[in-house]
Amino acid sequence: MPKQKNGPKEDSAIQNDLNESFEEDVRAFLSDEEKLHLFDDLTKVNPVTTTTVLKCLQARYTVNLFYTNAGCSLVALNPFQPVSYLYSPELMREYHVALRPQDLKPHIFAVAEQTYRNVQSQIAPVNQSIIVSGESGAGKTWTSRCLMKFYASVAAPVISPKGNETVERIEKRVLDSNPVMEAFGNACTLRNNNSSRFGKYIQLQLDRCHHLTSASIRTFLLEKTRVAYQAPNERNFHIFYQITKGATAEERLEWNLPEGAEYRWLPNSERNLDEDCFEVTRDAMFHLGIDHSTQNNIFKVLSGLLHLGNIQFSNPVDESQPCELEHKTKDSVKAAGALLHIPVEELLESLRIRTITAGKQQQVFKKPCSRAECETRRDCLAKVIYAKLFEWLVLVINESIYADPSAWTSFIGLLDVYGFEAFPENNLEQLCINYANEKLQQHFVAHYLKAQQDEYAAEGLQWSFISYQDNQKCLDLIEGNPLSIFSLLNEECRLNRSSNTDLFQTRIEKALSNNQCLSRNKFSKQPNFIISHYAGKVCYQLAAMVEKNKDPIAPELVQVLQNSKDPLLQKLFSVTERNQTNIRPQNRAAVVTVVAKFKGSLEHLMQILNSTTPHYIRCIKPNADCKAMTFKREEVLSQLQACGIVEAITISAAGFPVRIPLQSFTERYGILRTSCGSNKNRGCDKSNCHTAEQNGNTPVADDDRASRSLVFEILQNVTGQTAAEQTGNRAENTSVYCGKTKVFMVNSVLEQLEARRAGVLNEKAFCIQYCWRRFKQRKLAKERWSATVIQAAVRSWLAKNRFQRMRRAARVIKHGWRKWKAKMAALAAAELDEGEEKGLSVPGATLTSAKPPCSLETTWPLQAIIQFWPLGLVLAAAPITVTGPRRDLCLLACLKVLQENDCYKVESCFFGCGITSIRALPQGSVKFHCKKSPLHYADVSPHTDAYSITGFNQILLDKKPPSNIAFGHLIGLFPSRKDCLQAAAFKLLNVRICCYLRAFCINALYVQYASDLKWGGIPPLTHAHTNTTRMLNIIRRNQML
Repeated sequence: MPKQKNGPKEDSAIQNDLNESFEEDVRAFLSDEEKLHLFDDLTKVNPVTTTTVLKCLQARYTVNLFYTNAGCSLVALNPFQPVSYLYSPELMREYHVALRPQDLKPHIFAVAEQTYRNVQSQIAPVNQSIIVSGESGAGKTWTSRCLMKFYASVAAPVISPKGNETVERIEKRVLDSNPVMEAFGNACTLRNNNSSRFGKYIQLQLDRCHHLTSASIRTFLLEKTRVAYQAPNERNFHIFYQITKGATAEERLEWNLPEGAEYRWLPNSERNLDEDCFEVTRDAMFHLGIDHSTQNNIFKVLSGLLHLGNIQFSNPVDESQPCELEHKTKDSVKAAGALLHIPVEELLESLRIRTITAGKQQQVFKKPCSRAECETRRDCLAKVIYAKLFEWLVLVINESIYADPSAWTSFIGLLDVYGFEAFPENNLEQLCINYANEKLQQHFVAHYLKAQQDEYAAEGLQWSFISYQDNQKCLDLIEGNPLSIFSLLNEECRLNRSSNTDLFQTRIEKALSNNQCLSRNKFSKQPNFIISHYAGKVCYQLAAMVEKNKDPIAPELVQVLQNSKDPLLQKLFSVTERNQTNIRPQNRAAVVTVVAKFKGSLEHLMQILNSTTPHYIRCIKPNADCKAMTFKREEVLSQLQACGIVEAITISAAGFPVRIPLQSFTERYGILRTSCGSNKNRGCDKSNCHTAEQNGNTPVADDDRASRSLVFEILQNVTGQTAAEQTGNRAENTSVYCGKTKVFMVNSVLEQLEARRAGVLNEKAFCIQYCWRRFKQRKLAKERWSATVIQAAVRSWLAKNRFQRMRRAARVIKHGWRKWKAKMAALAAAELDEGEEKGLSVPGATLTSAKPPCSLETTWPLQAIIQFWPLGLVLAAAPITVTGPRRDLCLLACLKVLQENDCYKVESCFFGCGITSIRALPQGSVKFHCKKSPLHYADVSPHTDAYSITGFNQILLDKKPPSNIAFGHLIGLFPSRKDCLQAAAFKLLNVRICCYLRAFCINALYVQYASDLKWGGIPPLTHAHTNTTRMLNIIRRNQML
């Protein structure tokens, strides 16, 4: 980077102290005009001169590139034509989601996004401010409006806390404040169709999540004199033209605004501007909480002011009488009184008669006013009403967008003030406006131009100071103590006498003659003084300046407004102000002038700006005629020189835009160290400090030396170059410098550090994620293994418990079965023994005399047993594999078939001789036959062979046996009764069928068999397999008998 030499600045606009070689560099740079528009950052221009900067801006303006970076600020050229694609929501989104907005094209959205990210990073100072400055008509209001739209878009909460209620979302209300403030505070001037006639500072307040939660608006110095006086070819405030052009027929009738009427305070009404849209203002007021009735009241008061301006007075014939009204203005007085709800007599009396209080006894005298005084009172009444109305609107807007201070943590401020003004006639308003611009320029100079160079010198950096235009002398002339223009104005207002402009001019010249910024126009007949501002010389007229500074309000005017029946005027002028108005004249020293109030509010604003991180947007007006795509070099150059753009570019290009304290640098970039033993190094540093203390050295110096060595280590690891120390000589291409307490670097080095830090943090984050995921996987595997063990243990316990329950049940069944088996065996043996004894003792007795089985006959009648025989067949033929309701349905179906269809036939021979048998019908699947029965009617005697069938009814199966195995099938499949009965018993046990019920059915069969033999005492069939030999012996005896 070339060093810029310090030299005196000449008065010429373009001429600089350049040698021949430097001029050759300028010509070589300007020779390639096709590439000049590619310089989006003017710090890259080499060499940096007013000519090269001007050429680059002109080249970019020609190709519709209206924004250019200029070091610490952004230069914005007004295109004077709509450029919709530059401010679309898609472009806002693009700058907001970009990883590096500074890599995109220069834009006000890039500045806005940078401020928003600074708030998110929480780097002190957290609060941000964007200062939009420039001449009137340069585009400050439009820029502020676009910035508010950007923040309302990117900082809006996802879900509104108030949902879809009648109160709109906060971002909507913040945006709606713009059209209302512009309608009541902006006007068309010679240099701008939408000129702000007041200054405003908007705080966009963000919560912890960096969402827009509230806002506040602070205003400065409304130009209320515009209500009653408009310069030639200028207009009044926009709201007056809106109500006269946008009111409906009913509203015109109610507000007494007939179409085509002329009003003295409404000049140039034939001009139609975009700002004359009445519906936009009304909708915005409604969204801000101003209902339609209140709006109607406001517009009625404004209509009353228009009629008040039409009141004109004529000189009276007798000076002791009040001024007379002109005949054509009588209707205006009536209309004004009706709209303001003030009686006409009281209104005229307050305008034409002055009340004077004099003497210790406070005697009141009334004196008629002259024609000039009546017109002054009329204008004063209109100005005070409009000023109070504007203050009330600001209060309503703040209440609509206000939130408790605990709800927000940081803010972004937008400052939009009136630009520098120089008209043919300038008075107190222009003096205050230009004073505000001087203060903002001083803030820029002190923050960038002066502070940076002083800091370089204090840190030991070899620096060639660059000259710049310091406006401190101009500020001392305007606001300095003890003598200044403001102090002399305030002192003149405290004197209880009328002001003499000639004497006041002489007093200013004598008191401030030593200041080079003060001069006088000797060719003008009117008293005046000239101030050399940073943007040029301005001549101010002293006529009425003292009266404007007093801003007097006659007590009669305040009283008549307080007595008004209009509800809005009663709010604006409460009764409590009457006492304050009466007290003010008694204490002359306590009078608060316009200059004093404006200076106090401006100092408070500067305190807020000094506590934030400022960002500057310099709006440039390419031409004074507001023509699209017209670039006048002389006008642009004067603005660049006035605001110090060239000097700021030079300092930013030659200096270090990034300055970080050593402690903050080590804390932020300490992770970029190559050595791993940081803790050991810290321990060594502590031990070295302790040793230094013992040796008498200063531990602070050792700490600085350790921090500086750590900085060198980090920079060597990242950039590969060592930072220059305060060795007395600075290398030409040194991009990093380590001062006494700070590290200075260019943006490229900062980008390298941030990129390397982001990479290291990504590696650490990846390592942490890896360890965390490994821990989660191990924990999950352990949980799965534990769940498996628990499930296995539970299943084992359940299986063991089920097995034990089944085992206990089996034991119970086994025990019961054995007990019942033993009991039945004992009963059978006893019956057999009893029958044998009776047979041996009575050989000639017949079988019919034998005693029937007591247990069966007494318990179950034979007829009932025979009737239950089909139930046994049903149970025997029921499906074995079917359980539950299906088995019950099968049983019911079988029973129903047997009952309704008469599918079986019972032949009983109980009282006769022979066999009782059950013959199945042809459609049945089971048939009983008597073959080789041991009874009297049998054909074959029982065989002694073990495998032969002797004396028992055999059940023969059909050729197509049923699918379900029945008990009868089991009897036919086994060769012996014993095997058959055992198989049946075990089958019944295996399938868990009620053995008792089946045993009952089998007993029924055997009882029938026993009845055919006409022999009792035979044991049940279910126990016959326990003693088959005894049964065969009984059968043989009966056969022999």
